[in-house]
Amino acid sequence: MVEDAQRKGGRQFSDEELQDLVASTDSGARAPDSRFVMALIALVALAWSLFQIWIAEPQFWFAQDVSWIRVLGSEQTRPIHLTFAVFLAFLAYPAFKSSPRRYIPWFDWVLAFTAGACAFYVFWFAREISDTARQGRLIRWEVEWGFLGIETIHPQVIVGAVGLVLLLEASRRALGPALTIVGGVFLAYSYFGTGWLIPDLIAHSGRSFNGIINTQWYDTNVGVFGIPLGVSTAFVFLFVLFGSLLDKAGAGNYFIKMAFAGLGHLRGGPAKAAVVGSAMTGLISGSSIANVVTTGTFTIPLMKRVGFSSEKAGAVEVASSVNGQIMPPVMGAAAFLMVEFVGISYLEVIKHAFIPAVISYIALIYIVHLEALRTDMKALGTGGSLLQMMLKAFAGFVIAGAVFWVVVQAVGLLQAAAPGISALVLTAVVLALYLGALWVAAGKPDLEMDNPNSGDIKLPVMREVVPTGLHFLLPILILVWFLMVERQSPARSAFFAVAMMLFIIVTQKPVKALMRGEGRALASATMAGLRDLVDGLIAGARNMIGIGVATAAAGIIVGTVTRTPIGTELAALVEALSFGSLFIMLVLVGAFSLILGLGLPTTANYIVVSSLMASVVVSLAGQEGLIVPLIAAHLFVFYFGIMADVTPPVGLASFAAAAVSGGDPIRTGFMAFFYSLRTVALPFLFIYNPALILYGIDLGTAAGLLEAAVVFVTATFAMLLFAAATQGYFLAPSYRLESAALLLVAFTFFVPNFWMNQVVPPFQNTDPLAFEDTLDGLEPGERLRFVIEGPDFNTGSPTSFTIAHTVDGTGSGAERIDAMGLFLMPEDGRMLMEEPAFGSTYEGDLQRFDFYVPDRPVVLAAVEVPANQPPDQLFFIPALGLLLIVIVLQRRRQTKPAF
Repeated sequence: MVEDAQRKGGRQFSDEELQDLVASTDSGARAPDSRFVMALIALVALAWSLFQIWIAEPQFWFAQDVSWIRVLGSEQTRPIHLTFAVFLAFLAYPAFKSSPRRYIPWFDWVLAFTAGACAFYVFWFAREISDTARQGRLIRWEVEWGFLGIETIHPQVIVGAVGLVLLLEASRRALGPALTIVGGVFLAYSYFGTGWLIPDLIAHSGRSFNGIINTQWYDTNVGVFGIPLGVSTAFVFLFVLFGSLLDKAGAGNYFIKMAFAGLGHLRGGPAKAAVVGSAMTGLISGSSIANVVTTGTFTIPLMKRVGFSSEKAGAVEVASSVNGQIMPPVMGAAAFLMVEFVGISYLEVIKHAFIPAVISYIALIYIVHLEALRTDMKALGTGGSLLQMMLKAFAGFVIAGAVFWVVVQAVGLLQAAAPGISALVLTAVVLALYLGALWVAAGKPDLEMDNPNSGDIKLPVMREVVPTGLHFLLPILILVWFLMVERQSPARSAFFAVAMMLFIIVTQKPVKALMRGEGRALASATMAGLRDLVDGLIAGARNMIGIGVATAAAGIIVGTVTRTPIGTELAALVEALSFGSLFIMLVLVGAFSLILGLGLPTTANYIVVSSLMASVVVSLAGQEGLIVPLIAAHLFVFYFGIMADVTPPVGLASFAAAAVSGGDPIRTGFMAFFYSLRTVALPFLFIYNPALILYGIDLGTAAGLLEAAVVFVTATFAMLLFAAATQGYFLAPSYRLESAALLLVAFTFFVPNFWMNQVVPPFQNTDPLAFEDTLDGLEPGERLRFVIEGPDFNTGSPTSFTIAHTVDGTGSGAERIDAMGLFLMPEDGRMLMEEPAFGSTYEGDLQRFDFYVPDRPVVLAAVEVPANQPPDQLFFIPALGLLLIVIVLQRRRQTKPAF
């Protein structure tokens, strides 16, 4: 279907064709005519959703009271998860464009059952596998083959090999050929190790066939059933299901109406509403394409009506929709993988992702506003002030935050005063709020889907829209509450949010019917709620097919990187290509992500690139004296991964938008990339200034909150200037020098320490022989860096490596050196170094040195401590002066209000 979209670029698709486009990429385009087959697919999908809800929480409740119920561990839940995914993949996704969609060929039935059986085998024989394959041993069958004699067969190897092949085929069907090709190349590299296609740098002796199968199919730490599939099983499914249920309940239309009620009357209002609506729809759909089609079918025609071209209207929708994956509290599947890869809580991931995501959307609204000013677009309504609207929104967030804080304090007092009944009281309060919200909604007519092509467009009114869907906010608040206040796991938090959604979707229609005095409609309303529930559960499972298959197939890459030298050696290659420059390496990593993203979905792209490159970015930054947190490197990869949905020639979201708008898909993609330059710039900025992701800022203190507020205001101001510079319009059309000046001001506000480092070096040298005394004089949290020189382990040639170290904990200098695992010896005016302790902090970094070359020791060559620099913010003064000059120059040419 994607190929069809490319071939039909320039023609506006019908609603049926758009839904087919979404289905072909997200849930499978096959729709058999047979009711039995459709019922079977629906029942399997329904069973998958019910299974995921069961393992999230209820199994633990019932296992306490029912002796025959066993709690399933990850080594059992992951295979069942993949069993459902691959079985549905072969039934829902046709093999080729020409394959039948109205019936399932017999060989697809065979492949579906075989693939499901291979995955289910790992569940059924979990105990035997843990005793054999995961220790490198195999179950043996002795089979007599007639005149061939007795042969030894390893059933585990056969099952694993067939399972891998069918998994890659399921991946090809659901996601396209890219991940299948990449997975196959990694498997071939793992087996052969050497060859004329394999560079000497990453060559190895090759792994046995049995060893590869054991790693890839039976190891729950790496490979198919490793961390990526584990995250899909434990976290991602529930969040996708949560979004699907919200959508079926009607929240999607509610959010779009809210956005248009708030912003639709402004100049270029439909585009601004598209940005906000897509941000809110990101709570419902983690799919860029589904987001584009869901909101775009309404917003794109209205954008064209006020003056946007087909390509620009589609580009605004694309730029809005792809960023839904970075918008907390519900982010894309890759965000949950960060929890495992980085080793931090999901709450920490939300904290770090919040400011970049919010200022990215604010900047996009401003970009749309500038586009409207530049082309003198008219408003759909009576017009209004964007600045006034943003101030109202800010005031609303402040008031909501204050109310939330009061609620947190009140609940804390309740739990302290009456811990035994607090849960019951809170449940009663939530139920009362829900009934109150429904009572308010019952007093208003239900929201209907508007026709954007209607001759008479009547914008919704905020006071009429808001009351109709207040109950949709309850499950979102419950999710936020458990994540941020109760500090529960993402899986447990999502379970309670899903449970609330299950209750809402079943009861909202019959309860509103009773409140409206429509008792006769009670039975039909109840049945409609049950149908919505079943449809939501089925849709959630079908939307998970591609994600489940993608995380499993991407595990092949992780398993290969873990068991072969490609991870460390490829990193060394990229480091060499970058000439030791962090900025050049970041450009290469970003380009690598974009190229892989031409065929890989965001999640698989993130897994591959982060596995290979994230730690290298941190290491190389340390050599330049920068403390780059691992989460910053992972967010960098994540941001460029989502950009792949935008970037031509394959950006699927751009093709979906062109299908809605009737514009040219390639031009739409390039325009969307131009609008998304802020998303490209942000990763570079928070690498060099981790404060942008609130790294090192304690939000539990008043000082930390104040610092975070300053960072947010400063970053927002800088991003608006960046948007104005790239758009070529500020108060008036900008000259090139004015745009360059705005870029310079924006950069200064984003990374003020860059200029200060040019004036006052951030570090000063100390005597390496006094390393112990230097450490003794530093406070916890202070930084230093030290340079180590010695022979390279592989080549023996002299090499050096810079380590950026943050002092952690108290104690003397000697105790801190011991905690670092370093062994130092002063000799002949030099500080010699022996091989670090096993498992120590810097053991991996120092493996590049050969500590046993006679007469060529490894030495601590230099130690640098922070210098006393003036505040970085001093450079805000000349930056504001330059901005003032631009304002004065443009005021002379300004013809319309800036906001």
